[in-house]
Amino acid sequence: MKVDILAFGAHPDDVELGCAGTLVKEIAAGKKVAIVDLTQGELGTRGSAELRMIEADNAAKIMGVHARENLKMADGFFVNDKIHQLEIIKMVRKYQPEIVICNAKRDRHIDHGKGSSLVSDACFLSGLQKIETELDGEAQEKWRPKVVYHYMQWYDDRPDFIVDVTGFLDTKIAAIKAYKSQFYDPNSKEPETPITSKTFFDSLTYRAEDLGRIANVKYAEGFTTERYITVDKISDLI
Repeated sequence: MKVDILAFGAHPDDVELGCAGTLVKEIAAGKKVAIVDLTQGELGTRGSAELRMIEADNAAKIMGVHARENLKMADGFFVNDKIHQLEIIKMVRKYQPEIVICNAKRDRHIDHGKGSSLVSDACFLSGLQKIETELDGEAQEKWRPKVVYHYMQWYDDRPDFIVDVTGFLDTKIAAIKAYKSQFYDPNSKEPETPITSKTFFDSLTYRAEDLGRIANVKYAEGFTTERYITVDKISDLI
């Protein structure tokens, strides 16, 4: 199934936190979007792998994505090597996206930077004819996305471009709330983590507001790129 955008996250909820507003806006415009989670987030302090899978499915339904898969790599311990690259290549060739969006290049959680480089490297390799892959017993054709973008996560890195997500933030927040085990819950008896505080949850909105302020819109999400963005004519930037 070909999609327009394929979004990767090292853990279930990475995509929601980083770029759900952008994805929902594209879906509303008729684009097809799929999500691939690298791990089940099984090392998370709260919840379980089984619960995270249920929450991820609920979040996908809220966003309206066309497909979501989990590669069940080892949370905390996956690496950027041939074995893992081939798993990503299979997903890229299966969905044939024009755009790939993945984790931040550097971040507080070590899996985020690793996931970023793994996906980026695999996207390049996916375009090489002599790398042969099969999925469900059928040979796959080479495919290289036109661009790879990285969403922002814990750190406030300087974005290379900003997407106006005004009108779509509520759906993003609803998708994040689907991960009831992971975020702010005043009634939870489980241990606190950096992402379970009310301050963190509130920051999702005020970061979108601050990026929106910079872009002169109400809410926005920021992304970094691996190469210069090219436009046909300068008026396209208006």
